[in-house]
Amino acid sequence: MKKLVLPLLLNFLCLIVSVKGQSFKPKQLREATIDQLHTAMQAGKLTSAQLVQLYLDRIEAYDKQGPFLNAIIMVNPKALTEAHRLDSLYKATGKFVGPLHGIPVIVKDNYNTFDMPTTNGTLAMKKSIPPKDAFVIQRIREAGAIIIVKSNLAEFATSGNFSVSSILPGYSRNPYDTKRTTAGSSGGTAAAVAADFGTIGLGTDTGSSIRGPSAHQSLVGFRPTLGLVSRDGIAPLAMTNDTGGPICRTVEDAVRVLDVIVGYDKADSVTRRSEGKIPQTYRQFLDKNGLKGARIGVFRQLCTTKNADPQVYALFNKALDELRAAGAIVVDSVRVPELDTINKSFDTIPQLRRDFNIYLANLGPNAPHKSLKSIIKSKQFHPSIEKTLLDSDADTLAPEAHKGWAKNLGLRARLRQLLLRAMDSTGVDVLVYPTFSYPPRLIGDLNTPSGTNNNALSPPTGFPAFTVPMGFTYTDLPAGLQFFGRPFSEPTLVKLCYAYEQATLHRIPPASTPVLPRKKKKSNV
Repeated sequence: MKKLVLPLLLNFLCLIVSVKGQSFKPKQLREATIDQLHTAMQAGKLTSAQLVQLYLDRIEAYDKQGPFLNAIIMVNPKALTEAHRLDSLYKATGKFVGPLHGIPVIVKDNYNTFDMPTTNGTLAMKKSIPPKDAFVIQRIREAGAIIIVKSNLAEFATSGNFSVSSILPGYSRNPYDTKRTTAGSSGGTAAAVAADFGTIGLGTDTGSSIRGPSAHQSLVGFRPTLGLVSRDGIAPLAMTNDTGGPICRTVEDAVRVLDVIVGYDKADSVTRRSEGKIPQTYRQFLDKNGLKGARIGVFRQLCTTKNADPQVYALFNKALDELRAAGAIVVDSVRVPELDTINKSFDTIPQLRRDFNIYLANLGPNAPHKSLKSIIKSKQFHPSIEKTLLDSDADTLAPEAHKGWAKNLGLRARLRQLLLRAMDSTGVDVLVYPTFSYPPRLIGDLNTPSGTNNNALSPPTGFPAFTVPMGFTYTDLPAGLQFFGRPFSEPTLVKLCYAYEQATLHRIPPASTPVLPRKKKKSNV
């Protein structure tokens, strides 16, 4: 791949160090994992403060200059201070404060942070500092993570096609080809993780928004079972579908994040469904041989010669061969004949007005706006979302009061039933299909097919779906393979995704954001 750098094997951890006295000063890093960074810290070769500075240097070099990825809304001005605090604690105790100790995380800017603005991508919320952290943010801080940046998103998380907002000028750009889209809405997080602006990332997914950007940036993205992760403190789009989840470079890192963020939260009643269904750790399912004997159902309805790019179609068939080579039994194929009819039968019922007004009320008396109507009146939002905002605010009925609400619930239940029946009758553990049936589109192109397969199964059912790198088309355009499972089958998905990742090692970092040159020492002359 002429535009891509060295294979993944050579790009996990590259800490170039120089000796000054007894201290090692890391100068660069590339594709470093949580485990590798913690090992370096424990060996005295790396501090959290040094790590944060390395990422800040990369952000400075590549986000608003160089390839101009435009992925970052705000750098946390207290990131280094927090890193020094954690370093002091480690020096004093010899122990990490938690499983994410000193790890810089890229946070999509629709997660509430008590010490930084949470804009949801809109100028109208530029000065909105929430009174407390989102539940997930509280969890990762308690685990020792450092929020290094808030990342760009499709404003109000309304688009799975691109990441553009009024809080930043211009689109976020794909580091594999900066003329192409990052997808949306978590495109800023995905571009930043792919470019090594932080170790791990957090996104949100209503219809596509974790898995789409992850696939377009050769990343791992987990959309968990609805109810496994709290949405409290996340700016909503549609609470029937909304969830948060990790966006990372490896399955293991995503699993380490998942371990931290799952669990019951009284502020989000849907999480009660997760009680008794969460293992002590999902890391126990990281099995390189996990595909041996696994039954993989091919869901070809979402990728045919008629509705897919030929190179993506070929890559998908190659992925099926890779699954077989790793010991899986591939059942080709599994069908739900009613799928298209069901998905076309849903009524469009806006939930934004009700859900977002509740979110604004929870921001307290200092919230810059008290209602969606107030934001619309301010005109401080991107023109591309004006119709969405106006239509949502004009529909004053509660979502549940719509005639189509009960019908939609019935269709969701029917789809869940049909998918489970299809999986059970064929005896498969998961279904697989390309995350997108087409490569990333050029920025601004809304005419050619996007090829998204993200909306069809997981959001309307609430079932989990994980995407992992499947390789590249057209030399250097990433593609993702999606694993879809039964509710709360995250252990199975972790095992199968990890085994596929380890068998293929498809991820290769983008050439547009290489290792930075070593800084020259100042001359004394």
